[in-house]
Amino acid sequence: MLQVVWFKRDLRIVDHAPLVAAAQNGPVLPIYVAEPGYWALRDTSGRQWEVFRDGLVDLRAALARLGQPLVIRQGEAVKLFRRLHARHGIAHLWSHEETGNSWTYARDRAVGAFCREAGIPWTELPQFGVVRRLKSRDQWSRAFEDFMRRPCLAPPRQLPPVEGIEPGPVPEATELGLAEDPCPGRQPGGRKAALILLDSFFAGRGRRYTSEMSSPLAGERSCSRLSVHLATGSISLRETLQRALRERSVLNGMPPEMRPIELRSVDSLIARLHWHCHFIQKLESEPSLEFRSQHRLHEANRQPTPPDHPHLLAWDEGRTGFPFLDACMRALAATGWLNFRMRAMVQAFASYHLALDWSETGHHLARSFTDYEPGIHWPQVQMQSGHTGINTPRIYNPVKQGLDQDPDGVFTRKWVPELAEVPLALLQEPWRMDAAEQAASRCRIGQDYPLRIVDHEVAAREARARLGVLRRMDGYGGEARRVYQRHGSRKRHPSDARAMENTTRARSEMPELPPDQLDLDI
Repeated sequence: MLQVVWFKRDLRIVDHAPLVAAAQNGPVLPIYVAEPGYWALRDTSGRQWEVFRDGLVDLRAALARLGQPLVIRQGEAVKLFRRLHARHGIAHLWSHEETGNSWTYARDRAVGAFCREAGIPWTELPQFGVVRRLKSRDQWSRAFEDFMRRPCLAPPRQLPPVEGIEPGPVPEATELGLAEDPCPGRQPGGRKAALILLDSFFAGRGRRYTSEMSSPLAGERSCSRLSVHLATGSISLRETLQRALRERSVLNGMPPEMRPIELRSVDSLIARLHWHCHFIQKLESEPSLEFRSQHRLHEANRQPTPPDHPHLLAWDEGRTGFPFLDACMRALAATGWLNFRMRAMVQAFASYHLALDWSETGHHLARSFTDYEPGIHWPQVQMQSGHTGINTPRIYNPVKQGLDQDPDGVFTRKWVPELAEVPLALLQEPWRMDAAEQAASRCRIGQDYPLRIVDHEVAAREARARLGVLRRMDGYGGEARRVYQRHGSRKRHPSDARAMENTTRARSEMPELPPDQLDLDI
């Protein structure tokens, strides 16, 4: 009889509670199930699988060094576990809790039903500071802190090999039915890459993290870039946070001029590790956020966007006529990553200026991100679309963002080469060029590069008006208080939340993100 450890979004052996517990109870069979049904969803993609594939290769090697390599099978989890139990006997199934999408939730329910039918105990253990069946948000911060204070778990010293079960190959994307998804600039996955990033961040790469995280150019280097590894679990949140706290303690004892990284950069990273779980807890507590707006009046007034809507396609393909925004969308397509401010801007522009449904645009972004984490993604998509009722609406001006975040035009010209010869003064507003300027720049607006699809200033005013009408509806404030009680951060005093709930005027620009606007931009 086997102790089966089911790996999902936790591709590591360090700080892996199910693996440690299983090893204390008998022979261990570590298994990963590559599920074609999951990889056929609207929010999954070939680029995401390639990151998982990197992680699986590293994980298999790490387990092999302990004595038993990772077993990989392709198919439906219930069928595979049923077959494994019939042939070899499963004494106990072990895994981490997973806050995934609705598909993984239904899959886990089916696995649970099989385990009950077969008399197999299934133990799911927390992976990070997300609490299953949390009764009140008031309890969450204490639970998060208690979990993060516990020591990280060392892997078992050895795993005796299980005879008669071949490891099996790591599937290629095509074997899972995934379409070609070129992403030439994607980050590698796997634990080795994660540790290199962690070491280099504290060695000096993150020195200007706080000041450069909003830049799409500087942020590419200065951000920790650990999000893809936290999403696949090749490194644990707890070991990352504890490493950051140790580094902070060492830095605090050094003269400021000798520090390889600023204290505030480490503090900022620590804060974002906290917010990682804060957002995932929202989806854990209310799984319907994948499909429905947090605020019921926003949900009642949603308008679906057809998948062939011309504005959706232009936004998706980076041809809206707004150079900086188009550069962001094209960079995302090529690399699978954007820094947080740019993620917020592209989603907000789609929802406010283009009036597109957050679900349709959210699915596109999910597929594009190699660090897609459902529990962070869907609450953030709703937040940046103004559908929570408790967060300050942020209607980004795409021209101003380009001027602020790409003042020399380097990022814009890199990803929108049609504008390479446009003068810097007109780069973010090419529609202002006259015929002579277009000829000199060898860029005809409307032919070589599209006209802007909306007047952004008019569209922003219309978005504020729509939002104002909604917020003046009967019951809006009461529903916002319900959302806050269920999901709001307790680091903000409830009276401040009520004031924010009653705000009817959307702010177009704010100098800094308030705490609830933070994301896994690390």
